[in-house]
Amino acid sequence: MSDSFKGIAIVACGTLSPELKRLQEEGFLDTEYLYFTKPGLHQNVQELEKQLRNQVAKAKEKTDKVIVVYGGKFCYVNADEPTKTMQNIIESLGDGVKRIQATHCMDMIAGEEERAQITDELAGGELVWWMTPGWVKFRHQVFDGWDQALANENFPRHSGGAIVLDGIGFMDEYMTEKPEEFLEYCDWMGIPMQSNPGNLDRLKSLLLEQKQLLDHE
Repeated sequence: MSDSFKGIAIVACGTLSPELKRLQEEGFLDTEYLYFTKPGLHQNVQELEKQLRNQVAKAKEKTDKVIVVYGGKFCYVNADEPTKTMQNIIESLGDGVKRIQATHCMDMIAGEEERAQITDELAGGELVWWMTPGWVKFRHQVFDGWDQALANENFPRHSGGAIVLDGIGFMDEYMTEKPEEFLEYCDWMGIPMQSNPGNLDRLKSLLLEQKQLLDHE
């Protein structure tokens, strides 16, 4: 069976666009159909659902096979309709639409066991605020509406600091080219930020898993 993604559309959260574009550049993700929603929409689930439906509809105009790259448990939390989940939305999009099986974008880069290992190695087992390069690159969209008070409320209790799961070598470049911006970001969070260099093997395997399910339909 071929590992080619030709004829399969990818609809993803824009926060993960650096990784998916890298996979496209490398030739692994050889699809001509790549669609993104705005980064940071986990804070506005109504807009998230609207953009996700719109992008899937666009994708379905091109092909009958779509993989949605969105987490399940943490990317869509609807306080007004607690029983409504990301899985409900995916199922309502019709046949030929699959979602990769991960809880959020961090889980797409490093699974739970790997994150636990990284926590022990880099943070001495302390509570960590996890990020991917998109959380740095699209900071003002991901933290849209956050003021210093909200930052102070959320970040400092993560005594292990912030760890960026970097499968694309983004952080080295960012800290070299924009050191002042990096330091200002850390100051705003009130915790140190460090990179955990890795790879995109887990993301690749999650994508392939759903591709194979689509191929068997």
